[in-house]
Amino acid sequence: MGRQILIDPVTRLEGHAKITLHLDDEGAVEAAHFHVTQLRGFEKFCEGRRFFEMPYLMSRICGICPVSHLIASAKTCDAILAVSIPETAANLRRVMNLAQIIQSHALSFFYLSSPDLLLGMEADPGERNLFGVAAAHPALAHDGVGLRQFGQQIIESLGGRRIHPGWVVPGGVAEPLTAERRDRILAGIPEALSRVQRTLDWFKRTIESFREEIRTFANFPSMFLGLVGPNGELETYDGKLRLRGETGNLIHDQLDPQRYAEFIGEVSEPWTYMKFPYYKPAGSEHGFYRVGPLARLNIVSRCGTTRADQELAEFREMGRGAVLSSFHYHYARLIEILHGIERIEELLADPKILSKDVRAVAEPNRREGIGVAEAPRGTLIHHYKIDDEGLITWANLIIATGHNNMAMNRGILQAARHYVSGDQISEGMLNRVEAVIRTFDPCLSCSTHAVGQMPMLVQVVARDGTLVRELRRN
Repeated sequence: MGRQILIDPVTRLEGHAKITLHLDDEGAVEAAHFHVTQLRGFEKFCEGRRFFEMPYLMSRICGICPVSHLIASAKTCDAILAVSIPETAANLRRVMNLAQIIQSHALSFFYLSSPDLLLGMEADPGERNLFGVAAAHPALAHDGVGLRQFGQQIIESLGGRRIHPGWVVPGGVAEPLTAERRDRILAGIPEALSRVQRTLDWFKRTIESFREEIRTFANFPSMFLGLVGPNGELETYDGKLRLRGETGNLIHDQLDPQRYAEFIGEVSEPWTYMKFPYYKPAGSEHGFYRVGPLARLNIVSRCGTTRADQELAEFREMGRGAVLSSFHYHYARLIEILHGIERIEELLADPKILSKDVRAVAEPNRREGIGVAEAPRGTLIHHYKIDDEGLITWANLIIATGHNNMAMNRGILQAARHYVSGDQISEGMLNRVEAVIRTFDPCLSCSTHAVGQMPMLVQVVARDGTLVRELRRN
């Protein structure tokens, strides 16, 4: 008699979701679904708003990565204005986006995933959290908090606040950077570099102990998508799209993000509020791809900074083509933190970063605009249409996490088939299925869990509704 295992909610990620595992009559996992259980709705309720309000409104989509939406939205408005923003404004936006990536990656690695990596997948859930990490590994926990603080303080120095800054505006940024604020940011660079290098050295020594997880955590062939610079270097603010296959083969390069709708389609399923983007030439069933730090390191020719390029060379030794296991999103995040710190130092060392020319002013010259940037979790697309009065008539957002939706669903199926059998439910089994999702670090909503308020109820239910077994957490 077929049964179902429900994991509700999935813990230690941004937002609310559940996982359903479907077992066949022999107790083997035959299907798995990752359900996003809340409706965002931003695409509809922004209709009728003035287009130049959109960046500040869109930053409200997320409290974890508001800068990413702020920048993608502002770039969309730049396209509607049909302006080329000043070079200094573009570089200041780059600095803020890199700071966003640093703080978000630090949150994901240290706060959400390090309890599994440091304390073990089987550890007591009451201790498997940041507080447990701080007690058992205080130096590493301190580095994690410090790296997130470094990124957040840069955002605050530029935008006036750490969450939902309104500093990035259509046409550029609201005000120039002062020498005092620049110097304050630069003063924190050496310590930040030391923190991430220590963590990378520890992680590389530890990674072999997770061989089974590496083999089973969304480890399969797929395509990888992201932005690259003109020479194929890592690019998080601007650039063209590149798509590589699982052997590292180049499928498409220098695709204009303004043409995204020609090669990216979207489908929906009745059991989740998250859409499923796919690569149109391959069809909705086979056209799935991954985005985010793992994808970015798989598609780039180089990072473009000294230390990060050294780490990238070592990272690539783990795959004969692309690095396929999603467990290595953790590794990729650390390399991107390193790159982000180095790149911020380079950008702020340019004397032109203090230029007062930071905004282009214009009226709408187009009725449609598209803005694309790299969020911490992957490629983020904003697409707006306006009427003659400059009011939004239509909007489409392809959230970074959405690109990974097919891969996440396939990933939990792979892990569940390896770890789950029959009605024998263990804490370690549940945590590993959840941990697959945490490798992708999905950002499902703005909400966060209150301390101690992360309940889980897992039930095995027979087809006739009979409760076979139940496990509760908190």
